[in-house]
Order: sequence, then structure tokens, then C-alpha cells
Amino acid sequence: MPETLDTAATAWLLCSTALVLLMTPGLAIFYGGMMRSSGVLNMIMMSFISIPLVTIVWMIGGYSLAFTEGNSLIGGLSHLGLSGITPDSVHLGVPTYLYVTFQLTFAIITAALVSGAIADRARFAAWVTFVPVWALLVYTPIAHWVWGPGGWLAKMGVLDYAGGLVVEIASGASALALALVLGPRIGFKSEAMRPHNLPLVLLGVGLLWFGWFGFNAGSALGANGLAATIFLNTLIAGCLGMVGWLVVEQYRDGRPTTFGCASGVVAGLVAITPSCGTVSPVGALVVGAAAGVVCSFAVGWKFKAGYDDSLDVVGVHLVGGIIGTLLIGFLASTVMTKGVDGLLYGGGFTQLGKQLLAIGVVGVYAFAASFAIGTIIDKLMGFRVTPDDEVTGIDFVEHAETAYPEGGMSHHGTKRPGIGN
Repeated sequence: MPETLDTAATAWLLCSTALVLLMTPGLAIFYGGMMRSSGVLNMIMMSFISIPLVTIVWMIGGYSLAFTEGNSLIGGLSHLGLSGITPDSVHLGVPTYLYVTFQLTFAIITAALVSGAIADRARFAAWVTFVPVWALLVYTPIAHWVWGPGGWLAKMGVLDYAGGLVVEIASGASALALALVLGPRIGFKSEAMRPHNLPLVLLGVGLLWFGWFGFNAGSALGANGLAATIFLNTLIAGCLGMVGWLVVEQYRDGRPTTFGCASGVVAGLVAITPSCGTVSPVGALVVGAAAGVVCSFAVGWKFKAGYDDSLDVVGVHLVGGIIGTLLIGFLASTVMTKGVDGLLYGGGFTQLGKQLLAIGVVGVYAFAASFAIGTIIDKLMGFRVTPDDEVTGIDFVEHAETAYPEGGMSHHGTKRPGIGN
């Protein structure tokens, strides 16, 4: 029997899809503000170029391999090139083309997130090569495992409502892998590498937060009470993430910062992503606060461990994704899940064990596959710019442009002769 089109759900998902797509330009602005001034444009370009690159992969085969019947590891080819889908096709109450597009926007921003770990030193051509390969070999199978029909983690009962595993842990583990492949920036640990434009950082976070309502509440695929609860959970977690981070800064450093404000919001939103549809609003308070506190410490781990994660993708997205995915095992409520309770609601350790297994499997696979892809690209074409080009400034070297041509400052704080000065 053909599925019936739900016009209210369709209208909500159209809005949500636009909101999620807006997150990638928002991420570009957020990342761009966090950069030193000589790498702003390159960073923004790495996000923007992810949109067409992932779209092409998704249309050709990514969607089919992720979201059609196949086996427990990968989907089938029934919708290769989106074959078999028409404007009248309906999937889960919404037009199939709309569902395809909604899922595409998730894949796009996940790829773009990875770029933050290799800021200031990656060749643009290497990034353009990496993204489509990564989208096909890393994102697509993980999406099938967790969300696809017959995916092995889905069949096991792992819960990931909007992307703690598929988006946050996958991007964070991949970011760590690429950071290790490329090595640290020149001056890492010895030079101050502060954000060059904090207003841009806050503007980017505002756009991300706005888009995140579509990211999470849109995943309900309906204009209903569940979507409304998820909407509230998303707001709560972002707020508590900010508060938690600022409390740590006040206690540790003696003053709260605007950068900490922005980072805390993102940490809270990251953590609520997997759990937004499984925890109550009270649970969202705990998830957001935990992420704000833990991630505020986690961003400093790179200095002790020696990996240069330029824009803290590991400390915020990998760690935040782990927190949110793990806390489902403690805070899941049958009121939200219709059948699954976490440990603190009398559900025992079963769900917690499933969540732990999924975190380990997805993290290890994303890291290993990304490390292999990055290493091969590095061997074939070189993934990193030369030391001289890195010192000159990656915007000028890779794009023959600068963000601030009139009296702009280099990342060393001095004017570069002959480059817009």
C-alpha cells in the first residue's frame, strides 16, 4: 500500500532542511573567526566546497548505499543515481526527494567539520580530493550502520537520534586522524594562535544554533509533540553548555570569555544531538552541563598529547559526541523512546553497553579509514603546504586572495609587504 503524504510533516522538513544547510555557511563563519587572519578565506572555502562535493557523491551513490536495503554493513544500489525515485515517491510520510536532501545536509556538514582540525596547513586540492572519498567510504557506511534499513548497529538497538555517532564522533575521530597525518602547525605550542575575529565566531555560533533546531527537531520527521520536545531539549542543552563552560573558565582562569561562551554552546549542542529524542528536558540539562564542563578541559588535551587540532574538533565534537551518546545509556526515558530506559530510570546496563560498543566501533573505523585515506593522498599529491607557504599565509598561497587587503595583519601580527599592504 503506497505511503500517504503528510503535508504538515513535509512543510516542517522543508524548513528543517534549509536550516541544516545554513549550518555549513554558519560553520564556515565560526571557523573563519577562529582562524588567524592569514587563513580565513581558505577555512571558509573548505566548508563551502564541501557542499557541492558531498552533494555529487550523495546523488550518485551515497544515499542509496546509506539508506536502502542491502546488508548489515552497507545498503544496496536500488537508488543509484536516485533511480526509481519520482516527485510522487513518499518515504516516511514525506517526499522521498526531500528525505534525500535532508540527509544530504547532514553528510555535508559532517565533512566540513573535519576541516577545522587541519586549518592553516592543508592544500586545498588535497582537501577537494579527500572530501568525496571520505563521504563515500566513511560517512556512508556509518550512516547505514546506525540509521539505514538493516544496519547492524540499528538492529542491535543502538540509539543515536540525530547524529552523535554518525556526525559528531565520525567527524571528530576523522579530524584526529588528519591532524596526525599532517602534523602540527609551525609554531604550535610556542606561538599564540588566537582567534582573529571573535564577533565572527559569535555570529557563526548564532547561525549554527539556529540551524541546529532543524538538525535535531527536523529528525522527528513530523510537526508534532516529539519535535517540540526535541526543540526545547536543543535550546536547553546549548544554554547549559554555555553556562558549564563559563563556570569552568571563571573558576580556572578568573574570568569568562566570549570565546568560551561560543565554545560552550557548541559543546552542549553536540552532546544533545544523539540524545535529543531520547532524554527528557531535565536530562537535556544534565547533557548540556556535562558537555560544557568536560569539553572545556578536553580542548587542552592536544597540548599534552602533541596533536595539533587547530580548531578543537576533537575536544568539542569527538568528546561532546561521546558524552551525549554515552549519557543515553544513563538518561534515556521510555517517555521519549517508547520502550527503552537508561540506567538511572531502571533500565539496567544493557543500553549503556550498546552505546559504549557503538562509540568504540564508529570511532575506531572513522579514525582508521580517515588516516588511511589521508595518508594515501599525502603520498600521492601531498596534503600539506610547504613551510614557506605556511609562513606566507595559506589564503594568499592557495587562493591568491586575502580577507583583509587594506592594512590586513598576518598571522604573525606583522604586515606582509606586497600583499594588500
